[in-house]
Amino acid sequence: MAEQRPIQLVIADDHALVAEGLAKLFADAGGFRVIARCRNGEEALQTTLAMRPDVLILDLRMPLLDGLGVLRELANRQSPTRVVSLTAEAKDEELVELMKLGVAGIVLKDSDWSQLIQCVRRVHAGEQWIDQRCAQRALGRVLRRQAGVEEAGRILTSRELEIVGLVAGGLRNQEIADRLCISVGTVKIHLHNVYEKLEISDRRELTQYARSRSLI
Repeated sequence: MAEQRPIQLVIADDHALVAEGLAKLFADAGGFRVIARCRNGEEALQTTLAMRPDVLILDLRMPLLDGLGVLRELANRQSPTRVVSLTAEAKDEELVELMKLGVAGIVLKDSDWSQLIQCVRRVHAGEQWIDQRCAQRALGRVLRRQAGVEEAGRILTSRELEIVGLVAGGLRNQEIADRLCISVGTVKIHLHNVYEKLEISDRRELTQYARSRSLI
């Protein structure tokens, strides 16, 4: 029987000691081969595209290009490499974005390292592995957003909801008008109606409303 090929890994972490520790972890576990270590997101992206490893272990916080940026580029280029995101912490919206981008695994750095080994093996086998704490937080945010949209949708029109999201995202009236292909005057009318319906007075309060209901 032919010997099974080891799982080809690229490790991307800007902390040299962490990268070295991970490389030793996989070497000791057996069945893995670390073919490259990367210190920033740009290097991780180019190395992954060139070497096409089975699995990329990617720190979410990386210089030059963060983990989300790497994932977006890999998705755009239809890379076959499966990605495991390794992070010390992640905001709820980042967790949701990771899942939308098709990350195959999410492991928190304070987890037992045996979980990372198990995660990579299962991801390589075509499964998905999401740390339970991350999954619960992401699901909670999705449910809060769904509830927030339903609540706001009983008060605001779909266009008004769209404008609320853009205002809360920091866009000015002209930028909103350009994005939606409407006039600035129309944007102002919509905002006036939103303020009246929600009984608020300015963009700051509107942004607070949107955040409290996970609309952004």
